[in-house]
Amino acid sequence: MEQYEPDRLTPVEAAAVRRSLRNGRAAMTRRSLLRASAGGALAVGGLGALSACGIPAANKTQGGVSADDHSAQEKVVNFSNWPEYIDVDDKGKRHPTLDAFARRSGIQVKYTEDINDNDEFFGKIQPQLAAGQDTGRDLIVLTDWLAARMIRLGYVQKLDASNLPHAFANLSDQFRDPDWDPGRAYSYPWQGISTVIAYNKKALDGIEVKSVSDLLDNPKLKGRVGFLTEMRDSIGMTMLDMGKDPAKFTGDDFDAVIARLQKAVDKGQIRRFTGNDYTSDLTKGDFAACIAWGGDIVQLQSDNPDVGYVIPDNGYMTSTDNMLIPNKARHKTNAERLIDYYYEPEPAAELAAYINYVSPVAGVKPYLAKIDKSAASNPLIIPDKTMQAKSHAFRALTQKEETAYQQKFSKLTGA
Repeated sequence: MEQYEPDRLTPVEAAAVRRSLRNGRAAMTRRSLLRASAGGALAVGGLGALSACGIPAANKTQGGVSADDHSAQEKVVNFSNWPEYIDVDDKGKRHPTLDAFARRSGIQVKYTEDINDNDEFFGKIQPQLAAGQDTGRDLIVLTDWLAARMIRLGYVQKLDASNLPHAFANLSDQFRDPDWDPGRAYSYPWQGISTVIAYNKKALDGIEVKSVSDLLDNPKLKGRVGFLTEMRDSIGMTMLDMGKDPAKFTGDDFDAVIARLQKAVDKGQIRRFTGNDYTSDLTKGDFAACIAWGGDIVQLQSDNPDVGYVIPDNGYMTSTDNMLIPNKARHKTNAERLIDYYYEPEPAAELAAYINYVSPVAGVKPYLAKIDKSAASNPLIIPDKTMQAKSHAFRALTQKEETAYQQKFSKLTGA
């Protein structure tokens, strides 16, 4: 069984675990709604490099809409992010990496944790964007499917590559070329999210789990298997197991995956489809094995040595949360400088050590090792080349596909 079981986390990481499981990036209220509520269109973009033209959006504007850039006169950047998704000092009041950026650049960051759900946040800013108004934000962090929608609708600005030397040079290959933003013309990842197979060693009691097929077909696991309510993760992992590419699948491929999962549901192999609440089932042993998010597993292992994970030979799914600059932002250059700053190895390492998600910054490992050797050696935080090569992303969907596929998946899960 291919598995990774890092050493227990340091006190810094353990503190991050408690914060995250309570109400942070991994909390149920956030993670269970992460992408499952995606009901809008996710169309494929059409540019090949940072210097290319804007992405045409059907019946919408082409590219983003800039405003007069006040960066030189107003040394500020307004940054909206998810709760508990950045480093915090011991007193829980300041963000060391943001403070270091301000000291070096002279740019003050007004940091706001006001994104609690992708759809909810989109509903908040969409009327302003549609009306061509400033949202009051210079930088926002959105999950890949909503980032794709924002680009398609022409609601975000194309980035100036000359302000992003570290980002362009240090972006990990596995995140460099998503089909919804080829060449990263409009976005850069804040953090990556890996979907893997997790297990409870005690609950398995010697049963070997190496693939999705084992979850679906081994009768010894009947009623003790969990899948996620997130369509892209459960469908994508099963698709890979069936030898199909989630980046290139057809409607018939999707239906074949639904049929396979439906068979497992009908025979009682799958106990239930869950959001982030699978973590409780896994730690208690109600799930012997399940589809899981890597960031959660890093955290669970700090408290339960029976929790482990497997990267299937056929690969695993990856998604991203992404930094974007909305239309009419007053401080575009300042925002680009902040994006670029987080692609320098030192601040990237500080961020990774604190929040335990996949760092999108190549070359960060030796810097992270100076802070926390166990985090630096954990492939769920710093994927090695072998693991990167197994990474797959779910392709962008048209509005018609999104509606049809979500309906079929909802019927499967009983949602």
